[in-house]
Amino acid sequence: MTRQLGVNTWVWTSPLDDEALARLAPKVRDWGFDVIELPVERLGDWDPGRAADLLGELGLGATVVLVMGPGRELVGASESATVADTQDYLRGVIDAAAAVGSDVIAGPAYASVGRTWRIDDRAAAYRELRENLAPVGEYAAERGVTIAVEPLNRYETSVINTVDQALEALDGLAGCSLALDVYHLNIEETDIPASIERATGRIGHVQVCANDRGAPGRDHLDWPGILRALDRAGYTGPLVIESFTAHNATIATAASIWRPLAPTQDAIATGGLTFLRSLTDA
Repeated sequence: MTRQLGVNTWVWTSPLDDEALARLAPKVRDWGFDVIELPVERLGDWDPGRAADLLGELGLGATVVLVMGPGRELVGASESATVADTQDYLRGVIDAAAAVGSDVIAGPAYASVGRTWRIDDRAAAYRELRENLAPVGEYAAERGVTIAVEPLNRYETSVINTVDQALEALDGLAGCSLALDVYHLNIEETDIPASIERATGRIGHVQVCANDRGAPGRDHLDWPGILRALDRAGYTGPLVIESFTAHNATIATAASIWRPLAPTQDAIATGGLTFLRSLTDA
């Protein structure tokens, strides 16, 4: 099936701001992308109203990603104020998404990335997550937005690593779905298409890249099998290329990008777009 294709601005810059978006969005449109993905590292980094006007002029759709940096916790927080602050941040991201016309905010909405600990009572941890995420999910649902919760690999979190864990953790939560990132699926799932199909009806967002975070298609992944599984799972949303630049010290360290993943950052976007178009438009 023909799908919308998108790219995350993290391919080039972090944090995103108004000037960077004004520079990148026309390029992304001219290359032939349908969607640009906007990270909210801090509320106020970019202006949602200004972004909405720009993307409207360009005819670009938007998706929005949340960022669980240090101090953002919904599970195992040492202070109740931390949870309240995290909930307020997520509400702000939801407002930004609604402003730019994104029906999703995606990311690991449970714990700060890189925080790992041995969880002896996983059922209790997931109850805590549901309790703390529920009011935010209700807020999202009222605004026509879903929180697509992303499993991350074992080196980035110990809370939710697999599709099955995500389904268990989010059971019964309004306003919540799953965000599937092929990079993490490749590490944690023994059968990527089967794991996708187990999330049938619950997939809210999909991010794609090569197994090394480079351009989709320059890898060992079974992309036709992955796309067929998404079709069978009923996912009709965009496929968004998410990669990172090695030229920004903060994001390179956070994402463990120690070397260039393509001759240029533009090549990650354009190469991935060409490859995905060859499959989705066939």
